[in-house]
Amino acid sequence: MSSRSAFLSRLSALEQRVLPPPPVVVPSAVELMTTAVGEPDPWQVQVLTSRSPRMLLNCCRQSGKSQTVACLALHTALTTSASLTLLVSPSLRQSMELFRKVAQAFSALGQPMPLEAETKLAYELANGSRLIALPGTEQTIRGYSGVDLLIIDEAARVNDELYYACKPFMAVSQGRTLCLSTPWGKRGWWFREWSEGENWQCILVPAMQCPRIPPQFLAEEQRTLPALWFRSEYCCEFVDVTDQVFGSDLVHAALADDIAPLFAGDAGGLSLWV
Repeated sequence: MSSRSAFLSRLSALEQRVLPPPPVVVPSAVELMTTAVGEPDPWQVQVLTSRSPRMLLNCCRQSGKSQTVACLALHTALTTSASLTLLVSPSLRQSMELFRKVAQAFSALGQPMPLEAETKLAYELANGSRLIALPGTEQTIRGYSGVDLLIIDEAARVNDELYYACKPFMAVSQGRTLCLSTPWGKRGWWFREWSEGENWQCILVPAMQCPRIPPQFLAEEQRTLPALWFRSEYCCEFVDVTDQVFGSDLVHAALADDIAPLFAGDAGGLSLWV
């Protein structure tokens, strides 16, 4: 090697140590999912491009909802420095499975940003962002603050106590909350938020609208599964659970605000409660 070549080689090495690394060019969330997973469905594009602070995704099994929120979580971490994204599920195994989808998308992009720390449950990126998968227990999930994105997977099976413990995460940061699930009866916070909640963007994706699920498969499932399971898992309907004595429709039909009580106040010293 000539002296000139040796000098240029040493100069290049010095520049690499002194100069800051080139900025990371992050694609849009839709482009990220297209590269990492494949062409998104229209409803997935809606999720990836929405700026709604609170979203409920009532999507059938195998619709791609977990892959969608995994790509959104990764995009948030890459584009928002020092952000915190939490992945919550009813069990640690389920949270790990969702985090694995994040890791797969990160690898499919060619690891566009260096990792400062990496475990089976967490990433810490060079821009200071963190993605953490958490077990679904109210006692162990406390202690986080400044959450930019909270994702609750299998939300219908997350109990009320865990959901209530997660809500204060957003008190100061005013971050986003995305909850995804299929229904599991007319019970719990997930059903209440879907049917009565306010300020939620609600997205419904039954299996009949998913192009990756063949109609022949759905016909076979409808023939072999109990109606309750098929309507919940594939039609995304909130149906009564099997251990109810009276159906929800009958209970609500029996309630009326326009009927006066039979007895009001005190009757001969005997208080009658209606």
